[in-house]
Amino acid sequence: MTNYDSKTPSSKSPALFLMGPTASGKTDLAIQLSEQLPCEIVSVDSALIYRGMDIGTAKPTQEELTRAPHQLIDILDPAQSYSVAEFRRDALSVMESITARGNIPLLVGGTMMYYKALVDGLSPLPESDTQVRKEINQQASDLGWQAMHDKLAEIDPVSAKRIHPNDPQRLIRALEVYTLSNRSMTDLMATKSAPIPYDIRQFSIAPQDRSVLHERIAQRFQLMIDAGFQQEVERLKSRADLHLDLPSIRCVGYRQMWQYLDGEFDFDEMRFRSIAATRQLAKRQLTWLRGWENIYTLDTFAKDNLSKVIKHSQIQL
Repeated sequence: MTNYDSKTPSSKSPALFLMGPTASGKTDLAIQLSEQLPCEIVSVDSALIYRGMDIGTAKPTQEELTRAPHQLIDILDPAQSYSVAEFRRDALSVMESITARGNIPLLVGGTMMYYKALVDGLSPLPESDTQVRKEINQQASDLGWQAMHDKLAEIDPVSAKRIHPNDPQRLIRALEVYTLSNRSMTDLMATKSAPIPYDIRQFSIAPQDRSVLHERIAQRFQLMIDAGFQQEVERLKSRADLHLDLPSIRCVGYRQMWQYLDGEFDFDEMRFRSIAATRQLAKRQLTWLRGWENIYTLDTFAKDNLSKVIKHSQIQL
């Protein structure tokens, strides 16, 4: 990683990015920042967008939202889907409004693909098609995911190398893109839209010790259980229009709880799988961050994170 060079002059309006793995303390620091700087928080989280999914997503509490309102939270019903392109459009619109009010957008979350889309722009990928996805899922059911991965390797070897055979969501998308456009995702991604029109100051926060992060993940999941996570998923499951193939229900923890309620395994196995899946998510987030350009790193347990961000963001109080 390289540290952000705050001395680089820019005529663009400033924006702060606060990234990090799940359970790293992003929300607490963001709220502190919003109380010290003229910032407005914009959520960068693909799970917090859904209404009625509060406990399992570790959504900020009502008290926290009162202290520091978050935009792009609770904007969709769990039955709806939300693309990276839609997030970029909405985030840029919200950021423009914040800047117009004389404030600074503070983007906070761990959905790294959203950040990448903002920073680098997006490729002209086709919109998702329900029928095409249904056909791909049917083929996968008949042939298996390994066969679908082999098919992707023939038409788009670069994407196939990047996407694991056990990652059906990304595998489906790569095959869907080719089906709809007759061009590989790799080919289309070579063409990008304009990058974000802001002077970005980027920060990441995480415990230095990975085992500590694992402990925090396990502790937080227990707090979710105690807060009624099972009952939350039961309410979602009672709806006839929700199912395991939806992006909302495939969120970490929700999928495992849903399967437990379906009787696929017992409670202890659900807990184990949920924590393991959350650790894998954190690992992927940390992998993204290791290769991220121009970022200032913070330790979750440092006492001076607030002052460090204020200092290195070069925002005039």
